[in-house]
Amino acid sequence: MCTLHIEEETHLVAMGSRRQACTSPNPSTMSMRRRPQDNGKCTLFDISWDDVLIPKMSIYLSLKDLFNLRSCSRTALRFAEAALEKRQEVHLSGNNTSNVQLGFKVLASCCRRLEHLHLARCKWLTDDLLLPLLDNNKQRLSVVNLNECINITALSLQPIIVQCKQLRVLKLSKCQWLTTGAVDALTLHQSKLVEFDISHCGAIGERCLIIFFRKLNKLTILSLANTPSVTDQVLIQIGNYCRELEHINLIGCASISDYGVHALSVQCKRLQSLLIQRCHRITERSLAPLRQQRVLIDRPRPRQDNAHNAAYNINDFYPSDFLVY
Repeated sequence: MCTLHIEEETHLVAMGSRRQACTSPNPSTMSMRRRPQDNGKCTLFDISWDDVLIPKMSIYLSLKDLFNLRSCSRTALRFAEAALEKRQEVHLSGNNTSNVQLGFKVLASCCRRLEHLHLARCKWLTDDLLLPLLDNNKQRLSVVNLNECINITALSLQPIIVQCKQLRVLKLSKCQWLTTGAVDALTLHQSKLVEFDISHCGAIGERCLIIFFRKLNKLTILSLANTPSVTDQVLIQIGNYCRELEHINLIGCASISDYGVHALSVQCKRLQSLLIQRCHRITERSLAPLRQQRVLIDRPRPRQDNAHNAAYNINDFYPSDFLVY
């Protein structure tokens, strides 16, 4: 029978103890690897929030999804609020469901990086609800849609005008609280707008608009539908200074005529569409050149053009001294 010397036995015992130490789990290490869950299983929230969940997953969740998730657990609440903090767009246009203003307060307190804000036709919206949201996101906002928000005042427009330096799109259709003073403030602080909508705003003066459009040389989309103060002289200024204009809505502007439309056709070479329904003083004399340029016009072409009108002289209805204002 083979026997081991005392030195060999000691060596084998030492090797066995080291192997057992390597294979046996360290309780402290296990506690570090495991998450707070007792069963040791990973959950969705164990994935990195900043690197994966928020930039890669939360962008596919609607506001309704985030609010539903927010009510599941405390961890879900923290995740939903972290996702809202980095959200870039809020779209609540036409949402007048009950208690929506309570959810909007959550948005106002959580959102910090909004770029697009769509709140058209939100009848519940007031200055007290809107101002905190604007204050927290004024540095990044580029699109603001407040069409038909009838329960706010020009007070909410002040931070948008003065502090939103990245503003490019502003929609204020049917906002009867929009005054000449507010447009004057826009003239001073906002000259980079590319889309502007003040349809159905009857409290704005003609002179105010003439000065305002002199500053908007980057404007591409403009809606002035049913605005009484829009005249030929306003259109002349638009033609002189808004050379990048592509789409203009003049529906229901009863004061304009062929004079103003001709100014647009001559100066705005990039014009693609012109809406002039219910503008009874506009005739084919000014529309015919635009049709030749393939501009989309919402008035159908007459079936038969009078030969005399087809060979019109533009000076017959557009005196040169009218261009001076």
